[in-house]
Amino acid sequence: MEIVVILVIVAVTALLIIGVYNRLVALNARADQAFADIDVQLKQRHDLIPNLVETVKGYAAHERGTLEAVIAARNSAATAASVDDKVQAETVLTGALRQLFALSEAYPDLKANQNFLSLQAELGDLENKLAAARRFFNNAVTEFNAARRAFPAVLFAGLFGYGKDRTLYDVGADSRASMDAAAPTVKF
Repeated sequence: MEIVVILVIVAVTALLIIGVYNRLVALNARADQAFADIDVQLKQRHDLIPNLVETVKGYAAHERGTLEAVIAARNSAATAASVDDKVQAETVLTGALRQLFALSEAYPDLKANQNFLSLQAELGDLENKLAAARRFFNNAVTEFNAARRAFPAVLFAGLFGYGKDRTLYDVGADSRASMDAAAPTVKF
């Protein structure tokens, strides 16, 4: 009888550990997939930027500093690897793009150019998709982190290689403040 009780306890414990492991693996995979969705949107954004810069270059060729800043920020964002690096690089890129769009206010011909307007609309659509992908990723990461910290997973997470929380894709307070600020003024 004792042996049966011991076997039942071992079997229940094994099933519990297997369930915890499988849940952590599934939630981690969901977060990985969500991050891959962000990467797809970012790649589309990065592919659109050279066309936008070329369009602006035709109207505002002497704005070399702004154009070079956008290209440098795009290249940095395209090569960023970790979540933290991507967040930082994309924040810089967003600021550079904001300056680029501010130029259109100083160049009425550019502001009226169909190609520029089309690219601007496409970029706006991508920004909305990116925001949705970031929310989905942050939800997946939050769910993973909560499951990892919950009992009994907290007892085994480190053994399974899930000892640390995943990082949220947070644009940061500085970036949020700059997004809420008025557009920069362009003076000649």
